[in-house]
Amino acid sequence: MDLRKVEESGGGIGLVENKGVVTSSLGGDRGKGEVDSSRALQSFLDNIPIDTIPGIRNSSPVLEIKSDDCVQDVIRLLYDKNVSGAPIVGNVNSDFKEFVDRDVGFIEFSSMVLWCLEEFEKVKLESKSNFLGFLSMLEQTSQIGGTKIGELAKSFLWEPFFPVQVADSLFHVLMLFSKHHRLKVVPVVESSNSRVIGFITQSAVVQLLLQSCGLEWFDQIAERALRNLGKFRNAGGFVHVFADQSLADALHVLWEKQIDGVAVLDRKTGTLLGCVRCSDVYLLLEDESIFNNRKCLTIDEFIKKSNTARSDAGTDSSAEKTRASIGALCLKNEFLPQIGTPTTNRKTDTLKQAMEHLVASGSDCTFIVNQSGQLEGVVMLRDIISEFSPPCMDSRIDGGGFFKSALAQAGCHVEDGMMIREH
Repeated sequence: MDLRKVEESGGGIGLVENKGVVTSSLGGDRGKGEVDSSRALQSFLDNIPIDTIPGIRNSSPVLEIKSDDCVQDVIRLLYDKNVSGAPIVGNVNSDFKEFVDRDVGFIEFSSMVLWCLEEFEKVKLESKSNFLGFLSMLEQTSQIGGTKIGELAKSFLWEPFFPVQVADSLFHVLMLFSKHHRLKVVPVVESSNSRVIGFITQSAVVQLLLQSCGLEWFDQIAERALRNLGKFRNAGGFVHVFADQSLADALHVLWEKQIDGVAVLDRKTGTLLGCVRCSDVYLLLEDESIFNNRKCLTIDEFIKKSNTARSDAGTDSSAEKTRASIGALCLKNEFLPQIGTPTTNRKTDTLKQAMEHLVASGSDCTFIVNQSGQLEGVVMLRDIISEFSPPCMDSRIDGGGFFKSALAQAGCHVEDGMMIREH
């Protein structure tokens, strides 16, 4: 669907700029009326069906995890099936029976692996030399590997489960991604049985937004330089590690800071050398030596080792497989840039250029660097999506039954205009 044609549709919603006043043509017998630009933009987004978002329908059934499955089995299952995350189905006889939907959460492979690594450090193991890798360690530490998925909710390891239906609009998805900082994917469910049929990723939303190039509302936002966007000006607090630190240090930072990726810098020059992402943790299962030597293997050595492995494996850059990887949530995503070649932009680049770089690379963040390659900031997909969220999408508005139900199921509430996760 070409979003530029939405303006031309007879019964649809169009946006027209007239002497600085944005008006909304609402179709039907409501006629034309002048409204503020944010309301007009909301109306436009609310007329774009979710079905137009690429890659949301899986050709095969979506893998589901039960709340009483154990961590060891789930990690092995996701790894074997090449799936980066899955919805959690609650046990009707458990504490989750009051939930409206059959699914009560979303669990990521990387979150479980990072949690296990942290737990390993707390356990004194007698026969470390017998470990043959990550899965071997799980088998020998039942207090970790045998932990039920349902119990992980106590440490808020789950991602919130905010489902949408195919009949919902892009407005719903933008509202969810921009108003909940932990949300990474939005499940799409069937209205008849609430079963998940696919997922909407942040990358897919940005791809869809890019189809609006040439529309006034899009260009006014997307043609601004990154340095002029408020949330990117003061980026001095970004998290980073140095290339001579151990891989274990980087993995600990990912867990402690609850971030998707950490920049790798040269200690002497401060230049950006790479990025260690949560999605890279599958390599600890792929290569036992990486896991066994994680405390002495430097990040620089890890980057070289992983890049060599990926080069040897080769890639398939076909457009069809790229689209398939979006909806299927592939664990071993060959379309991501190598760890040593992160996506970068300059502060003088436009938001649109950053969006294009991110979509082309499949990354969830782009690093802002200066002419010397030194890191100046980070732009996340979530930051970009927030730029296209109309101001009227205020978290103080409960959004009716859709948003109110989603908040309640995720254990959240709205307080003073902020979405709060209950502990």
